[in-house]
Amino acid sequence: MRFDHAGIATDDADGLAELYADLFDAPVAHDEAFGGLRVVFLELENGYFELLEPLEDGTISRYLDSNGPGIHHLALATDDIDGALDRARDHGVELIDDEPRPGAWGHDVAFLHPKSTGGALIEFVEH
Repeated sequence: MRFDHAGIATDDADGLAELYADLFDAPVAHDEAFGGLRVVFLELENGYFELLEPLEDGTISRYLDSNGPGIHHLALATDDIDGALDRARDHGVELIDDEPRPGAWGHDVAFLHPKSTGGALIEFVEH
């Protein structure tokens, strides 16, 4: 597996994208509305920042209400998401997603519960 992206919850994707583009030379690689969110991927040399701005009430709006803006999750790319989920199960990791589901940018994704991963919400993503 390799690092894919850091998901960052924000209530101002445009403003944060502009800051990151200037500060980190991270241009917008992809921008879409998906699942009640605006999702903006900013390209870095070795991965992405994924900006998550809620368009309606949901997981990210609740996260922002509870925690404020900031890192929501870390994503690891895999060529075999089913195998990665099986490995997590074999290690006793609690899964949020028992099976992969459609994610932003047309990728398959699955999340591991932070209770089992030292407090970090981890996403597996298969391109």
